[in-house]
Amino acid sequence: MKDKNVLSGNAAIARGFFEGGGTVASSFPGSPTVEIMHVLNTEYDGIYSEFSVNEKVALEIGIGASFAGARTLVSMKHVGMNICADPLMTFTQTRINGGFVLVSGDDPGMLSSQNEQDNRIFGKFAHMPILDPSDSQEAKDFVKYGLEMSEKFNAPFMLRITSRLCHSRSIVKLEERQEHEFTGFSKKLEDYGMIPPNTFRKQYDMKERIEKLSDYAEEWEINYLDKRTGRGVLLIASGIIYENLKELDLDIDIFKLGMIYPLPVKKLQKLSNKYERIIVIEEMMPFIENELKINGIDCRGKEYFSFTGELNTEDIEKGLYDAGVIKDIGIAEEVSEETVARIPMFCAGCPHRPVFDILKKAKASVIGDIGCYSMAVLPPLNILNSIISMGASIGIMKGMSKAYSVAGENEPLVAVIGDGTFYHSGMPSMLNMLHQLDPDYNMTLLVLDNGTTAMTGGQTNAGTGRFGDGYDMNVSIENLIRTMGFDRIRVVDQFEYKEASEIIKEELKHQGLSIVITTRPCALNFRIRETPFRVDPDICIGCRSCVRTNCPPIAMKKYEGIEKLKSSINPDLCVGCSVCAQVCPVNAIKRMEDGDE
Repeated sequence: MKDKNVLSGNAAIARGFFEGGGTVASSFPGSPTVEIMHVLNTEYDGIYSEFSVNEKVALEIGIGASFAGARTLVSMKHVGMNICADPLMTFTQTRINGGFVLVSGDDPGMLSSQNEQDNRIFGKFAHMPILDPSDSQEAKDFVKYGLEMSEKFNAPFMLRITSRLCHSRSIVKLEERQEHEFTGFSKKLEDYGMIPPNTFRKQYDMKERIEKLSDYAEEWEINYLDKRTGRGVLLIASGIIYENLKELDLDIDIFKLGMIYPLPVKKLQKLSNKYERIIVIEEMMPFIENELKINGIDCRGKEYFSFTGELNTEDIEKGLYDAGVIKDIGIAEEVSEETVARIPMFCAGCPHRPVFDILKKAKASVIGDIGCYSMAVLPPLNILNSIISMGASIGIMKGMSKAYSVAGENEPLVAVIGDGTFYHSGMPSMLNMLHQLDPDYNMTLLVLDNGTTAMTGGQTNAGTGRFGDGYDMNVSIENLIRTMGFDRIRVVDQFEYKEASEIIKEELKHQGLSIVITTRPCALNFRIRETPFRVDPDICIGCRSCVRTNCPPIAMKKYEGIEKLKSSINPDLCVGCSVCAQVCPVNAIKRMEDGDE
């Protein structure tokens, strides 16, 4: 075994769980934490790991494993905490048997998210101690610390990591796995039966353990003073901000926090008497700043640094300059070379493209949801009118219909949802549609079933089994919906463009609720590639019907000897889905044959 390796933050977390004697891991795929479970799935034997149907289920699996005495890790992106909040807020009251670490992948700057919530606040809200690693080595070590301290202090630990650290790489020292003794479930009702009167005492238990952890934090080596000159200013930082700050190589003392809740308050109070100014540098909310102020420590922070987005080295330098801590700006004044903007778009052969092309031509107003199809809110489609959260489109459509009904109107409504999102959180909303359903209100739901959780890398979901024998779940969305009690369901192959267009447009006009399920699989995940297509420029009239399908291989170009721009298809990108040929009004697009260029 290598003594060292270069690992991403995500891979380091997986390694730490392995080395720390981890047994059970669960997650729901969501950027930036997807890689954690992928690595556990593929690289480490002796660990059970799974992508669960949603974050609530993933947490409940982790709770069960911890109750049974196994060391456990549950990972999710920051918004996943909202899904699992119900069991989490009670789980933090119970006793811990096997060490428990909950990884929250926060996303400053919303690189791949619909919001920027700061889960440090969630951690405090749930009475969870919070670890905040600054590089891959600490990411690995802090998982092991979390498992150990979880058992020592009888508390689930949160490991808070951000997108930049999840995906950045640094050197990690590798160590052998330390097996953990399996304890089993104690079945003490006062520890696990969380109803009154048992829960009354647990409020004091949570308070007491945070106080004990605060005392422990005073001497814990992960919280330390990086002493440089001590010239009157103390900077406080944690996570990757500490590494960004170090790049400036300033002669200013830095207090580096490894555990950001609870803080080593007594140590910081003593230090505050030695410095004229204390400045906190942190991304998003002023969490550390507020905690210090609550404890009577005078400090500044957010008046110099943005409350949103990432804080890179340039941002930190500019903030310290504005604070009067440094006199000159170097890095922040460097002009970076402009890069060409790249708008996210659907892959070649993506089965969502013809659906949105049909909806746009029908001039439909569409309520969106979370998945690859969320990109239809962007140019050139601009077809989705709202995106809120996973599974929200169905409930939003119902709520809008009731509001319009009260107003005496019948505005046609359309909602879309993907198969992974339907399994994740769409099923309860679908069932709720039966409640006081208006049989005459014009609503259309399109379920885009591509057989995978595509947005986050093609993880399997409950319906992937219909595309092969190697998958252990094959749940039919059509059967589920029929069993719920809905009967107007149409199943279409969207690559049969004309037929699909006729069916969808027919359902858009139907007075009542109609459901359309599309069936083509994700071309990227299932590596679908057929004979590509080509354009005959002598026939093409340059109408751009094919271009408007938003397929990456298609573009307008100048052909030799032809004055007008005509469409073209890059054969290296084309996967042969045929949609462009079907929308062409003059039959100028045909499959390539031997000898075609």
